[in-house]
Formats: sequence, structure tokens, C-alpha cells
Amino acid sequence: MSRNKYPEETVQKILDAALQLFLEKGYEQTTVLDIVKNMGGLTRGAFYHHFKSKEEVLDALGDKLFLDNNPFEKVRQQTHLTGLEKLKYLLLYSMENTESRKINIMSVQALQSPTFLKKVIDDNRDLVAPLYQEIIEEGIKDGSIETEHAKLLSQLITFLTNFWTLPTLYPSSLEESVEKLLYIKEITDKLGVPFLDDEMIAQVIENATEIDTQ
Repeated sequence: MSRNKYPEETVQKILDAALQLFLEKGYEQTTVLDIVKNMGGLTRGAFYHHFKSKEEVLDALGDKLFLDNNPFEKVRQQTHLTGLEKLKYLLLYSMENTESRKINIMSVQALQSPTFLKKVIDDNRDLVAPLYQEIIEEGIKDGSIETEHAKLLSQLITFLTNFWTLPTLYPSSLEESVEKLLYIKEITDKLGVPFLDDEMIAQVIENATEIDTQ
């Protein structure tokens, strides 16, 4: 058997097939065999040469869609916004009905995998929190954010918005989810970062309901 001269193309075919199936059938309903059957003639061996599991494919998809449509890069382009306004922009942008958000919703289902969960934690700690910190520091400079602890606040916001609100990690009823969001608003308002308003909370609740019904 000849060596694959174009591994990037093979990976892209796997990701394309998986994305289509995940969006059409849902993550839980899609099997590795389903993905292989939609890889344009590639074999199961080709799949396992690049990915060990369906969870790894989902993780790679999330990374690729994030890099292709990085919300933090987009918010950097909004030079007319203050740091606080950029935090609000990030939240609103993340709630738009994009393929990336749909993959993020599916990722919640995969958090039961310890390996996948560790990857999500590492990414949020090492990648997402520092990006939040950059925006918070910008807000401190322009006066829209009042805090002396940009790094600690960025870590707290990352945890509260990306972990504490996830029903997979912290099971809660819709009523309890609303209470969490209102409490996050109370905390961040007191810490000098009032980036949550009633409209945003309503949208977050709608998205939480969507995740719960996936």
C-alpha cells in the first residue's frame, strides 16, 4: 500500500464528513462507521490513522471552526468599542446560529469522556482565559472596566460562563439555570464588569434550553 502523500486532505475529508453528519444526524447518533462511509472512498484505516475516536474528531472540528471564525479576532477589529462593550460583543457573537456554535453544543455531550473534558479545561485555561484577560486589561485602560485583578477576573469569567452553566457538569433545572445567570450578573456587576443584561440572559437561557434538548 502506498503512503498517503496528502495527509492534510485526508484529515479535511474526515472533518467534512463528520461535520455534515453531526449537523444532520446529531453527534450521539453518528458513528465512526457513518463517518467512514461518507469519506469519499477512504477506508476505516485512514480514519484511525488520524483519529482515535469520534470525540477526537469533534475536538478537532471545534478547534478548526474556532480558528476559522475566531470571535476574539473579530472583536479585536471592533476598535470603536470599549473593553466592556467588547465583552458584550463576544457573548452576543458566540450565541449566533453558526456551525461553530452547533459544534460547541454537541461538545457538551462529549464532556462525559475524561480525556475530552481535560482537553476542554486545558483549552479554556491556556487559551480562552488569556484572551479574556487581554480584553479586560483594555477595558481597564479605557475606564469601562473597574478592577485591579484582570487575570483573576478573566479566569473567573471563563469558569462561570464556560463550565458552571453547563448542565452536563452541574446538573440544574431551568429555574436553577436562571438563578445561576442572575447570580453571575450580580457577581460581575459588583466586580466592575457588568457585561450581562436582561436581553443577553434571555438569549443564554434559550441556548441552554437548546443544549438540554440535543
